Amino acid sequence: MGAHDGACIVGAYEHPTRKAPDKTLARLHAEVAAGALADAGLGFADVDGYFTSGDTPGHGPMGMAEYLGIRPRHVAAVDTGGSSYVIAVSHAAQAIAAGRCDVALITLAGRPRTGAFVAGEGAFLEDPEHPVTPYELPYGWNIVNLYALSAMRHMYEFGTTAEQLAWVKVAASHHAQHNENAMLRKLVTVDDVLASPMISDPLHRLDCCVISDGGGAVVLARPEIARELDRPVVAVRGAGEALQNGGGGRIDLVSTAGRRSSARAFEEAKLTPADVQYASLYDSFTITVVMQLEDLGFCEKGKGGAFVADGNLISGVGSLPVNTDGGGLCNNHPANRGGMTKVIEAVRQLRGEAHPAVQVPNCSIALAHGTGGYLSTRHGSGTVLLERI
Repeated sequence: MGAHDGACIVGAYEHPTRKAPDKTLARLHAEVAAGALADAGLGFADVDGYFTSGDTPGHGPMGMAEYLGIRPRHVAAVDTGGSSYVIAVSHAAQAIAAGRCDVALITLAGRPRTGAFVAGEGAFLEDPEHPVTPYELPYGWNIVNLYALSAMRHMYEFGTTAEQLAWVKVAASHHAQHNENAMLRKLVTVDDVLASPMISDPLHRLDCCVISDGGGAVVLARPEIARELDRPVVAVRGAGEALQNGGGGRIDLVSTAGRRSSARAFEEAKLTPADVQYASLYDSFTITVVMQLEDLGFCEKGKGGAFVADGNLISGVGSLPVNTDGGGLCNNHPANRGGMTKVIEAVRQLRGEAHPAVQVPNCSIALAHGTGGYLSTRHGSGTVLLERI
């Protein structure tokens, strides 16, 4: 048996709000928790495992456990930015397989759109004790120019074009038009993306993700419990995680830690990229998707630009539907930890509950992948492979 055998996702819920000035962070966590448990047909009293990240108020899982009224016998918190909640699914599945808990709740919530958040700034800039601060802070980097650095290098090495990157946004908009909660529902073209203001060469404004409030939650359970619930059963088949850092300046700007996290996930699941019918890929920027497609094995390194062109990521049009909820580029990006929404949309696809216009027919294998931190410096990657059984 693998480390993740014996764990199923039985509940999933995405908060419908994208701006929540009237809700506290704890309230958002509680609402998504209640939504996911109701979706599973379970209650707070059934939860004996709780998993969180850096967006949780009240000293990690302790404060939220008290607020939710749960008494878990197993808790954990992981903070690897946008990949946090993909990795949390892996850790929850491992805990269930090891007998540490029977029902695991994972919650995400954030208020960057209405709370204290300055677009473009990163945690490392704000931490004088971080060991890299004196070496990197003088250069005045921010999030977008780090991703632009990878995008420019990718263009230099492989001939990737701005038009190809724009197709990632076009695909997201084709999907978001069907999502009534998405922040950006307007269809865009390649020309629209290229005509939007340049933020950091070569990334235009429409190459960048949205900033939203909101959140989401998933519930995992032992298969015996899952089979008793009146919901489709989605099993965790494989998972992997990996970190990549700056290496003292010796960094490959066009690769991600997803090379290693996905290799481990596919090996454990005994699957290949060719088996995947739907993929949720972290889309903080359009270049993020292109590089992940390469590193996860959906195309050769350097061929990501050509792979995304001409609508190849659009459900019902291309060979690999990606982010059928509109993703971070159009739908939402709560707390800058969009890995949770990647898992939720993968679950919808496997259950056959995605919008009919974007639902992948007979979807049985899906992948969710998160990239957290910053390309060009240090980041973490998490990959999970899910199967409807």
